[in-house]
Amino acid sequence: MSSTASSPSPSSPAPGSPAVPADPHTSGGPTSGGPLLILAAAALWGTTGTVASFAPAGASPLAIGAGTMGIGGLLTLALAGRSALAVLRSGPRVLRRALLGALGVVIYPLAFYTSMAWAGVAVGTVVSLGCAPVFAALLERVLDGAVLTRRWMAAAGAAAGGCALLVVAGGHSHSDPARVPAGVALGLLAGAAYAGYAYYAGRLIRHGHSSRAAMGALFGLGAVLLVPLFALTGGELLASGRGLAVVGYLAVIPMCLAYLLFGAGLVRVRASAATVLTLFEPVVAAALGVAVVGERLGLWGWGGVALVVAGLLVLTVRRR
Repeated sequence: MSSTASSPSPSSPAPGSPAVPADPHTSGGPTSGGPLLILAAAALWGTTGTVASFAPAGASPLAIGAGTMGIGGLLTLALAGRSALAVLRSGPRVLRRALLGALGVVIYPLAFYTSMAWAGVAVGTVVSLGCAPVFAALLERVLDGAVLTRRWMAAAGAAAGGCALLVVAGGHSHSDPARVPAGVALGLLAGAAYAGYAYYAGRLIRHGHSSRAAMGALFGLGAVLLVPLFALTGGELLASGRGLAVVGYLAVIPMCLAYLLFGAGLVRVRASAATVLTLFEPVVAAALGVAVVGERLGLWGWGGVALVVAGLLVLTVRRR
């Protein structure tokens, strides 16, 4: 463990113990608590598209994304305190990983919220999160030499198939079908960025830093770019009580709180498994999109939701 690592917390390993236990998708079952923490975070993330739909009509999705992750990043950094600064002082190798993770933090919300604006809440969320496990697996395979088991592949395959059905169902119901392809492309970019910062957050945790310190460092660095962008583009949001309420909720609940839960979950599972678990987010987003926003999914769409849930069960239920 690095001499600059923060003191252990309930979400961080004790001194001298491995930062991340045996990989749940390669060792027969998830470690205690990790999957539930990530599922809780994913449920909170699933509310983002619905809440963002209540923003003032002239609000840019770039402003919503920048405000959410920028302000939320500052809150996450404040909660981490000196432990986040300790991450950045741990040497050039750790700093390089933090900067690469922060790049994903900057790209993700800008692509994600624009994807939802152009392709719909359900489709934008499903594509962004649905492709993230593939990118995460590629990163772990190329950079770490990780081998994924048939159980993980079955879980990811079921969830990805469900995502595909949701995209088809959502695309037919969207009010501006011409924008759906560009929204899907931005969703892919968001998924790659998400997998990237999840991977590098996991690397920082394995280096010996607490999950709170790792997430605080990544999101604090990301806020350096996102907050000024929000100041430039967020006029419509800042000018009304409704806009402030939307940004406030998104920054505090699905951003700050959910990412603390996600970071604590990363202590116990690998990034590739974590990104499969977060496919619970599009299930929540699709349900809220139908119930609150008024989007339609139909039989194929709900079949996709069922496949995503099946994939999650394959990954999270312990084998006897």
